[in-house]
Amino acid sequence: MSISLSNSQNRPKFGPSVMYGSIVSTSMDVVPPQRATINDVARAAGVSVATVSKVINGRYGVAPATFTRVMGVVSELGYESSLVASSLRRSRTNVIGILVAEFEPFSTELLKAIAAAAYGSGYELLAYSGPIADESRVGWELRSLSRLAGTLIDGAIIVTPTVLLNSSSIPVVAIDPHTGHGGPSTIGSDNVAGAKIATEHLISLGHRRIAHIRGRTDLESANLRETGYRESLAEHGIPFDPTLVRDGNYRAPQTDDAARELLSRADRPTAIFAANDLSAIRVLDIAAELGIRVPEELSVIGFDNIPEAAASTPQLTTVAQPLKEMGAQALEMLLELLRGDDTVHHVHLPAELIVRASTGPAPRD
Repeated sequence: MSISLSNSQNRPKFGPSVMYGSIVSTSMDVVPPQRATINDVARAAGVSVATVSKVINGRYGVAPATFTRVMGVVSELGYESSLVASSLRRSRTNVIGILVAEFEPFSTELLKAIAAAAYGSGYELLAYSGPIADESRVGWELRSLSRLAGTLIDGAIIVTPTVLLNSSSIPVVAIDPHTGHGGPSTIGSDNVAGAKIATEHLISLGHRRIAHIRGRTDLESANLRETGYRESLAEHGIPFDPTLVRDGNYRAPQTDDAARELLSRADRPTAIFAANDLSAIRVLDIAAELGIRVPEELSVIGFDNIPEAAASTPQLTTVAQPLKEMGAQALEMLLELLRGDDTVHHVHLPAELIVRASTGPAPRD
């Protein structure tokens, strides 16, 4: 696997540079552009290679005028020293890795939040998603860390890790860990309370037959959201009906089957609480295909508040995770670890109900 690193000429001027990990293939008949070398910089600046090395590595002994001239040439030529070579010399890369299982809306929103928070920190970001098949998705973060830790990144923020990360060689902060609290510092939203808010919103509208399309059953977040759903039903005296719970696995294809089965019943539910917004949006699509009006005949609520929720038809009522705050706090926790503070933190942030057009009063019998 090779990793594509952004050239400094292509970095956004409004925040930290973000470097994306990817699988890169090169056709035999395509000639890659020639990269500037340290010799090119030295020749253009009229100085020695040793002087250029001092400048780009922040060492003393270079006159201010020479420093300015060399950095001007570095910028003009778009020269970047090898991160791996630099890390071997300095034991630091000043790069933080953001490791995700895939670039889907939830992780993308967190990445944007982390990038905004990293502005001015002195660190660059590398966003990395390794190749993951269904049979290898457990433990993906350990494989990614083994490739990146120590040579490309100084620390890592891992989004929804599947296993505990007690033995990492670099500081790590986990966002929404699948196994719950444990191992490194973690941050997430209150999944139980958020699910109870969603269910209670539907109950307040008069719904009693409330179905739940749950997430992946091997993930702590999905189990906690189902727990909140069940607790809310019990607190309002509504018997739990296991036939109204179906697996959506946080993904559209599985949600399609679950939604069709629930909505094709003679005694179909009047409301569905889906464990994430992607699943809830698919429920809206299936309802439209079946001619079921939302919210007049069916209310639908999701979880996460990704941008697509506000763009769906109708706009999706959802439980908002504070993704910007989660990303910002995860970065600050990691920076503290990189500064030598080994204190372990486990942070739970509150979730918030966002009422839009996909929920309404229960239909009359």
